[in-house]
Amino acid sequence: MPNASSSSHPRVAAPRVAALVGPYTAGKTTLLEALLFAAGAIQRKGSVAAGTSVGDASAEARSRQMTVEPNLAHCEFLGEPWVLLDCPGSVELAQETFSTLMVADIAIVVVEPDPARAVTLAPLLKFLDARRIPHLLFVNKLDRTNTRMRDLLAALQQVSGRPLVLREVPIRENDAITGYVDLVSERAYRYGEHKPSDLIEMPADIRPRENEARQQLLETIADFDDALLEQLLEDRVPAPKDIYALLRKDVANDLIVPVFFGSAERDNGVLRLWKALRHETPHHDATATRLDVNSDGGALSATVFKTLHQSHTGKLSLARIWHGGIAENAMLGSKRLGGLYRVMGNHVEKTAQAQAGDIVGLGKLDDIATGQTLNAEGQGRAIVDWPEPAQPVHAIALHTSERKDEVKLTAALARLREEDPSLVIEQTAGQLLLRGQGEIHLKLSLDKLRQRFNVGVHGSAPLTAYKETIRHGSHQHARFKRQSGGHGQFADIKVEIAPQPRGAGYAFVNRIVGGAIPKNFIPAVDDGIREALQRGPLGFPVVDVAVTLTDGQYHSVDSSDQAFRTAGGLAMAEGLPKCAPVLLEPIQSVTFTVPNEYTAKVHAIVSSRRGQILGITAREDWPGWDQIDCYMPEAEMHDLAVELRSMTLGVGGFTARFDHLQELAGKLADRVVEDRRRALAA
Repeated sequence: MPNASSSSHPRVAAPRVAALVGPYTAGKTTLLEALLFAAGAIQRKGSVAAGTSVGDASAEARSRQMTVEPNLAHCEFLGEPWVLLDCPGSVELAQETFSTLMVADIAIVVVEPDPARAVTLAPLLKFLDARRIPHLLFVNKLDRTNTRMRDLLAALQQVSGRPLVLREVPIRENDAITGYVDLVSERAYRYGEHKPSDLIEMPADIRPRENEARQQLLETIADFDDALLEQLLEDRVPAPKDIYALLRKDVANDLIVPVFFGSAERDNGVLRLWKALRHETPHHDATATRLDVNSDGGALSATVFKTLHQSHTGKLSLARIWHGGIAENAMLGSKRLGGLYRVMGNHVEKTAQAQAGDIVGLGKLDDIATGQTLNAEGQGRAIVDWPEPAQPVHAIALHTSERKDEVKLTAALARLREEDPSLVIEQTAGQLLLRGQGEIHLKLSLDKLRQRFNVGVHGSAPLTAYKETIRHGSHQHARFKRQSGGHGQFADIKVEIAPQPRGAGYAFVNRIVGGAIPKNFIPAVDDGIREALQRGPLGFPVVDVAVTLTDGQYHSVDSSDQAFRTAGGLAMAEGLPKCAPVLLEPIQSVTFTVPNEYTAKVHAIVSSRRGQILGITAREDWPGWDQIDCYMPEAEMHDLAVELRSMTLGVGGFTARFDHLQELAGKLADRVVEDRRRALAA
């Protein structure tokens, strides 16, 4: 088959788009290769391990042997154009996957044949159902397991909000799956090694299982069609063409989820999957309706689902065209398009024009962000239901290798954030933090900064935002006097230092009477105190303190704002150590969400990290899931996401926000203070 990425190839129909999604290690990229090979778009299949696949073509993907961003591939199957989108499987990169799914006509959810891992699909299937995105399941790697299909289907149904419809049953010989029976046509096939399956006579021993599974299929789709239900009640056998029509309608409306199986590595079941996609995938106009993207008399409308910054094209906006078409020199409002590109894996080539249904790269649209629509006037509205980025759960502090990189880092972070909205950049406590969805996510971001944007940068664990306060008050007299040639410096103040309730912050009270200190010098005292509170006796910012200025003296010639500012600082430096300073650590309010089989493990995690469980409730609209609310010290949360996911097959999540400051005493406090002193002395 000719490669549809060629811009000179004539189009016979609008392309349809299928997104390959599923957990990491399910075999999505291998299935992409198999689909492209079966369609004739590539002459031989590449390998993820060897770094020769169409997908995972970036340096970051190949170094990790995992999909880290959507990969596009164009092909034709039986004369019809398709775009296949291979999406990341890591939960840390879910933002990339969810954004890509929004423009797909159908999702192929690639599944491993392990009932124990079915729970890993729950967040993905929840997302698909919430947005009514048509999808089917492809159980991969069935050549490596003896799992019973009915056991796997039962486990998968537990995490699917839609009824699963098995479309074929396996033929087993000597504990190996050697073929399948199609439940609609009732034809049996034997797999061929890297070639189309052969039609065979249905084995007699498979007939009872086939009859049972076919009846289940018909009863499921009859729930959505009264005419079919009436036929079944009257024991009439529906025609295959009628069953196919109902399946096509129900899949398009996200009422059911067909289930297929095979082995992408051996090309088993791949042609069967292609035929199902061809008959049951909706067209782009149905997807545009789902997204509520309207056409104004057939004029251009498109949605940007991914933003890239590349050295040879600059900013590239990947977009799905819904209506009309676009040419390489088109005007969008008052701006001319900076290039029109077709993408195939890691290859980007110019194309003269694109039509409705296409996915193309639009060059140098500086004002367009991911999730926005485009029209002939330029920027349109954002898609209402576009997925919001999840709250960050992991952070690193960024450090540049050289001073020249500091300026480059700011611009690079802005571009990185434009590519990946799930990243958050924050300046706090004297450190530049990059927050994201986990360790892999942030390491990948560092690699991009270094390799794509040429910024010398590295990361470290962020510092905990400790504070300190005082347990009791004191009176302090401070005098600053300095004589040199000309005017000297003189300021004399008396203050009362007192603790405040937790969370009350800093308060300054002026009780000067009789002009002991002129009013114009009072703000300088306040400024000096505030500056001194930035580093208390323990080395941390001081909070929840009230300082009252009660008396003082001044000199008509030598007093100045600077002298009284210095005196305010001296009063704190000398007075705070007398007030029993105490360390405060930030406490986060954390909410975990996990399948209830992992709730006990969350208990153990919280206890081991000095946390406090506040309550456990059922997670709303997530059957079988719990929500655990607790308090946890910020210092204990740096690698929390890593541990939680390792204990919950990657599906456990949490949100966190600052709640309050709490006293920290004993050996832990001593260690924190000593570490701070060493850091300040370095």
